[in-house]
Amino acid sequence: MAFISSSSLPISPSNFCVLPSSDPPYKLLESHPSLKLLSQCNNIQSLKQVHTHIIKNGLHNTQFALSKLVEFCAVSPSGDISYAISVLEAIEEPNQFIWNTIIRGLSLSSDPALAILFYVRMISSGVEPNSYTFPVLLKSCAKMADTHEGKQLHGQVLKLGLDSDVFVNSSLINMYAQNCELDIARLIFDKSSVRNEVSFTALITGYANRGCMEEARCLFDEIPVRDVVAWNAVISGYGQSGQFEEALAFFQEMLKANVRPNDSTMVSVLSACAQSGSLELGNWVRSWVEGHGLGSNLRVVNALIDMYSKCEKLDEARDLFDGLKQRNVVSWNVMIGGYTQMSNYKEALALFRLMLRSDIAPNDVTLLGVLPACAHLGALDLGKWIHAYIDKNFRILTNNYLWTCLVDMYAKCGNIEAAKQVFDGMKVRSLASWNVMISGFATHGHADMAFQLFLQMANEGFNPDDITFVGVLSACNHAGLLDIGREYFRSMSHDYNISPKLQHYGIMIDLLGQAGLFDEAESLIRNMEMKPDGAIWGSLLGACKVHKRVELGEFVAERLFKLEPENPGAYVLLSNIYAGAGRWDDVARIRTRLHDKGMKKVPGCTSIQVDNVVHQFLVGEKVHPLSKEIYKMLDEMDRLLDMAGFQPDTSEVLYDMDEELKEGALSHHSEKLAIAFGLISTKPGTTIRIVKNLRVCGNCHSATKLISKIFNREIIARDRNRFHHFKDGSCSCNDYW
Repeated sequence: MAFISSSSLPISPSNFCVLPSSDPPYKLLESHPSLKLLSQCNNIQSLKQVHTHIIKNGLHNTQFALSKLVEFCAVSPSGDISYAISVLEAIEEPNQFIWNTIIRGLSLSSDPALAILFYVRMISSGVEPNSYTFPVLLKSCAKMADTHEGKQLHGQVLKLGLDSDVFVNSSLINMYAQNCELDIARLIFDKSSVRNEVSFTALITGYANRGCMEEARCLFDEIPVRDVVAWNAVISGYGQSGQFEEALAFFQEMLKANVRPNDSTMVSVLSACAQSGSLELGNWVRSWVEGHGLGSNLRVVNALIDMYSKCEKLDEARDLFDGLKQRNVVSWNVMIGGYTQMSNYKEALALFRLMLRSDIAPNDVTLLGVLPACAHLGALDLGKWIHAYIDKNFRILTNNYLWTCLVDMYAKCGNIEAAKQVFDGMKVRSLASWNVMISGFATHGHADMAFQLFLQMANEGFNPDDITFVGVLSACNHAGLLDIGREYFRSMSHDYNISPKLQHYGIMIDLLGQAGLFDEAESLIRNMEMKPDGAIWGSLLGACKVHKRVELGEFVAERLFKLEPENPGAYVLLSNIYAGAGRWDDVARIRTRLHDKGMKKVPGCTSIQVDNVVHQFLVGEKVHPLSKEIYKMLDEMDRLLDMAGFQPDTSEVLYDMDEELKEGALSHHSEKLAIAFGLISTKPGTTIRIVKNLRVCGNCHSATKLISKIFNREIIARDRNRFHHFKDGSCSCNDYW
């Protein structure tokens, strides 16, 4: 099989057309001063001045001069495709080269479909396409993923007998391969009598993008001359199919073959390092990059930032980010995304605000990194701003996941009504959209609405998955609907053939435990197909605390100690069970054991957003700039609570201390501090929204109900498990959580 290198056929204007004999001699025109000025143009204004010179000297009557003018306008970085089209419209009979140049320029534009439109105009005018017309058109079809138009062009290629042209042939293969028509691409490839590296690489890339790495590798091994593009296609393919170790090993082969990597190689390799957590190789790549002159390449540096972020080295990532002289939107996206992925939500929002001040317009990827941070911190005001920004800039965006993230943000920020409004406005919904909305209703305690949505989803032809059932079972759990929960749990396997996972078992065991049905809960654990994890034993231990089951609590705690020896939660829960039973010696023993292991109880932390700033409070802390005013409001809250007859439940303070001291400890819980700050920082009647990292305690729950009535405020609190909507002295959870 013959093999031709693409470099053996240089492209020049003479390849595109034969100049009319009526034009002056080619050499004379080429050296004309007006045409020489074209090479000095660097913007459209200077081009228009040269165009004026061309008209003044009568050169506009020659196809050669006009072809040079169109070429500059259509394909030069300093050109303007719309100006090129206006020149075309003024030419009485444009030649083949001019049409080809316009089509090429349009194929490089943001709307490559126009290239097809002008091709139709070209053949309608009687100008026949040639072997330089079709590669450009086929590339446009590949960019648009338009196989229908590509097949029509393929038919015209066959009709004109151009299928034997190596460049047309390789462009056909590339078009079909990129549009996932690999069978057709392979058929053309196999029938080709002459192949170049473009044909091989196009097919390899097609197989790699489909995840067919065996076929891609076999083709790679057949290439007589392997350039960097072919190596990159295989490395990228391995990475995209999740075979990160293979991608890195293939990169090592590339280095042994003395093929010099380029920036695309390093981006693919760094992506594989990031996904596989290969920090050591990532560091080596960074050294190689800096030693081979790619240290200032923005694509590569962005990939390095992403690699360090995903390898949990955010300081190194930020150092690289801060060291960039110029940043594009990708630079900001990878750094913001890195913070979000590592749960550094405050840093993510701070960087996003810096991005806005830097006059860099965020895109949909940016917002996908920021919205989860808003959701976790309860930053509703910023979330609303993002919603308005999406409406203004991405209203026609088909990124379903962005709208789903908006629904999730509103739900997690306590505005379930806005979440439902966005959900109802979605033109196209995915299963993820339904799942997020069902889960949102569940966490807000709207079990009936979650069940209704489940039925609506089924009626619209969506089959639930395991995540859907996490949502509906959670709705049952938050509302204490044991019988309905049992029915949904049974329906998973019987009606939908979905095997329950640990999370489903965990919810059911929590539901049974809260109902005090410990025998049934233990039976469910014994009959599980997998071993119970820490979450399941933790749910059972929490139920033991609620129902004061000390002996069972000891048994469950020992299971947790063995399963998660470094988790302080089990020790704290057991200590709480002992404290609830008044067994203070056992409390001291467990806390000593906890201290000896060097573990500490996770402190209560509550956040509140005021004027687009997220404020966080730890239990009993006094570091906030307004601490004096906050504690003054706390005293006022306690005074008014006392006047209203509120009796603190000191059993929630699980230390052996005087009752008066216990009451003081309760009043300094983080949610009380956040509510006090909200009262002094917002106008009367404003809804206060807080987010706590732990489950709200019973005393704070009772106090907050009364505070909502005393101050005539709605208080929406999100704790580790669910939402509580406090209003007029009552809570949406009906005191079940």
